[in-house]
Amino acid sequence: MRNIMADHARQYATVARAIEFIRHNARHQPTLNEIADNLGLSEFHLQRIFSEWAGVSPKRFLQYVTKEYARQALRSSGNVLSVALATGLSGPGRLHDLMVTCEAMSPGEIKSLGAGLEIGFGDAPTPFGNALIAWTPRGICHLGFVEDDAMEAAVAGLRQEWPTATFIHDPQRALQLATAIFNASPSKQPLHLMLRGTNFQIKVWEALISVAPGEIVSYTQLATMAGMPKARRSVGTAIGKNNIALLIPCHRVIRETGEIGSYRWGSSRKAALLAREGAQFELPQESVDPPS
Repeated sequence: MRNIMADHARQYATVARAIEFIRHNARHQPTLNEIADNLGLSEFHLQRIFSEWAGVSPKRFLQYVTKEYARQALRSSGNVLSVALATGLSGPGRLHDLMVTCEAMSPGEIKSLGAGLEIGFGDAPTPFGNALIAWTPRGICHLGFVEDDAMEAAVAGLRQEWPTATFIHDPQRALQLATAIFNASPSKQPLHLMLRGTNFQIKVWEALISVAPGEIVSYTQLATMAGMPKARRSVGTAIGKNNIALLIPCHRVIRETGEIGSYRWGSSRKAALLAREGAQFELPQESVDPPS
């Protein structure tokens, strides 16, 4: 399994470069041949990498990184949200089964900075590059994507966040968790998260968890889902404080204009996350012409 995950991590590096090229040249809609040439690959090789990584052809995949697709997905998710709110549900996530459960730390536990807490940690390859994962007996407390040359600094940063905790390096458990998190056919057993944040932040994160794969919401829609429709700016700040990538899916929040916006782990990675989910969990959409 590690070899498969490592292959996907290597393929992601190519996908990310392709997305970056497309985003910088979106005005003239580069062809697949132009993209392949920029990457120093043949069209055949590019086709193989995308098909293995995303499960669809590059031509099909690339439509999911366009602003037009993002706008359409935003409108579709807005309709789902309207139905959910009209029927008394807190958000669209109530319409699908959640595979994540959460437990918030108490103010006293947060103040102790990890005293008496054992935190396991390790890095593992994922379909979106290497990740640093940390967990306690009560659940995952950290999941962040890390560039190859920055893992040591990322571990040091994790230790600074929990200065009085006991850290246990366990790369095998990290790989097991990564496999469960990124499995295309997820287990029926939910993943447990341990959240450290203010009441406001946790409310926003719980609303984020209710946004299903393949759905996209705006900052305003998320504020409404969290029961704070006028707190759009504060909601954006809470999103920026999220340190559990993917499982608290802050990548599914974009601007009303269709721009994907910033992302703690890189905007190209955010585009890749959205595009892969769009390909795997496609919602009914209007026709969008991909690059030719």
